Amino acid sequence: MKLWGGRFQKATDKKVDDFNSSIRFDSRMYKQDIDGSIAHAKMLGKQNIIPAADSELIVKALGEILDDIENGNVEFEIDAEDIHMNIEKLLTQRIGDAGKRLHTARSRNDQVALDIRMYLIDEIANIKDMLKQLLTALITLAENNLDTVMPGYTHMQKAQPITLAHHLMAYFEMLKRDLGRLDDCKKRMSSMPLGSGALAGTTYPLDREFVAKELGFDSITQNSLDGVSDRDFAIELASGLSIIMMHLSRFCEELILWNTNEFSFIEMDDAFSTGSSIMPQKKNPDVAELIRGKAGRVYGNLMALLTVMKGLPLAYNKDMQEDKESIFDSVDTIKLCLPVFTGMISTMKINSRKMRIGAGLGFTNATDAADYLVKKGMPFRNAHEVIGKLVFYCIQNDKALEDLSLQEYKGFSEVFEDDVYEAISLNTCVSCRNIPGGPAKEAVLACIELNKKFLG
Repeated sequence: MKLWGGRFQKATDKKVDDFNSSIRFDSRMYKQDIDGSIAHAKMLGKQNIIPAADSELIVKALGEILDDIENGNVEFEIDAEDIHMNIEKLLTQRIGDAGKRLHTARSRNDQVALDIRMYLIDEIANIKDMLKQLLTALITLAENNLDTVMPGYTHMQKAQPITLAHHLMAYFEMLKRDLGRLDDCKKRMSSMPLGSGALAGTTYPLDREFVAKELGFDSITQNSLDGVSDRDFAIELASGLSIIMMHLSRFCEELILWNTNEFSFIEMDDAFSTGSSIMPQKKNPDVAELIRGKAGRVYGNLMALLTVMKGLPLAYNKDMQEDKESIFDSVDTIKLCLPVFTGMISTMKINSRKMRIGAGLGFTNATDAADYLVKKGMPFRNAHEVIGKLVFYCIQNDKALEDLSLQEYKGFSEVFEDDVYEAISLNTCVSCRNIPGGPAKEAVLACIELNKKFLG
């Protein structure tokens, strides 16, 4: 008989049991469910809501059930619907009527709201650790490539020379913000909903602050309706994970381009590449491509959560059972992607010679040529026009700016002198941009040291 079956005169249809059950995906919250129940049982005993002996027996039995689950000695039942009722059923089977007292002053509505918050708080910690490992790998790569000059792009057109270290640290800053978003999300998630009951709290004299402290929450929820019907925290986490995947996807897109024969800026390690079943020469960046593809999956989960919640009246509705598969899948996907991405970038070969050659093509020093004229006293807009005409001249004559003779330069402006060649060299273009946040070696080193302190 169902734990809630007293009002019913007919057994649930088997198809409805299968349809209604969530144990196949919420069983992963078994530890959080047991930890929450232990805290609840302790509080019930402390408040004399149930006998102290029953409270102690419940706590002891729940600890034994947790050990049995972790040792693979428990098989969950679909008929018991979810992780909460599976554990309560196991408890009652083991200790009888004392186990039936556990659910006093509690609903599955506030119980599941508690469990999923606890579970996601634990997963945020895991994801943060993985992000920090990736950030550490980026710093190591950047330190090894402070002098690796490469082209910077806008509109996928060569723009100005930078260094690979500077490029990598741009992604560091993005992922650093992602860490901050996870921290912010956790702050709002760390509010304990148990005690909200089904929707209207309870007449029992609960000590909600005690339970919150036992479970490590920062606060308790302040409205029982909101406590059971809020899933903002899951949507916020899904959004944060989507942004992480967007950053990884952008990076993967560049790595895929750089890995092509046309760029040849990098080569993926054999351990992070795959081959073709028909073309023996192929070495495909499948890891990067798959991470890029999985970003769409995580975005879809965010949209699913938003769509599930958008039309729900207060308070709990069964629709909200659909929150778990979406957020769990996003968590799993991120945890799958981060370590493999870290391994991929840590092992790839960097072709610094090709990068430097690439920086020397496409007139990436044109802005510096214009700045040279400005420093000689010419207004910037005039300088911009002069260099634009010079670039067009170079294109017509298949030359680079550094290939032009001083006489050719003077044909466009008498301001040019021999020092123009030093001013437009790639090393000068990079090293002179030494303001905070710039690509010069000193500026990037300062950024790296600052972020080493951030990582601790």
